[in-house]
Amino acid sequence: MASPVVIAASAKHTATLIFLHGLGDTGQGWASAMTAIRPSHVKVICPTAPTMPVTLNAGFRMPSWFDLKTLDIGGPEDDEGIKKAAKQIHTMIDDEVKAGIPASNILLGGFSQGGALALYSAFIYPQKLAGVVSLSCWLPLHKSFPKEMKTSNELQVLQCHGDCDPVVPYKWGQMTASILKTMLKSPEFRTYGGLMHTSSEEELNDVKKFIEAHLPK
Repeated sequence: MASPVVIAASAKHTATLIFLHGLGDTGQGWASAMTAIRPSHVKVICPTAPTMPVTLNAGFRMPSWFDLKTLDIGGPEDDEGIKKAAKQIHTMIDDEVKAGIPASNILLGGFSQGGALALYSAFIYPQKLAGVVSLSCWLPLHKSFPKEMKTSNELQVLQCHGDCDPVVPYKWGQMTASILKTMLKSPEFRTYGGLMHTSSEEELNDVKKFIEAHLPK
């Protein structure tokens, strides 16, 4: 993996947000948006995925957290790649913990493929994180849950999805929300009318409120 984009806290660093980009993007793609909405005590880390061939894109090489084989919800998944990517995210979390930031003060987030990895990584992490922000995404390897779940059912999750998303269909978001309800006490699912496969000011404002609520000073 390339070096992540890191934006230091502008006040005393007591919490960390790790945000994962979507397919073909880089850490730079979300760094400014996350920095704009984070509280001053929060450090932002936006890693860039390794470059690899992606089956869905005819084997073309691009930044990708794991291989995407199909956009069919029941199709085959890159089990090994997803688990390997989750270990890389866990290493980043562990590095923050070693530096003195407790897991309960670390929030994971991501967009599209990055949001999918953020959800999966949080569920199989042995400690409860501050929360997860998952934008326009789905839960990978969903059939392995709840058996594989290692975190607390009190994990806070904000799931956001546009109802006009042509890339990750809204029904995937709805299906994921239904699965999360069986695993967690109080997951939150927000729908944005007319929003395609992107973010919006309204959505980012909701993310800002979620970060402020779950990474307090």
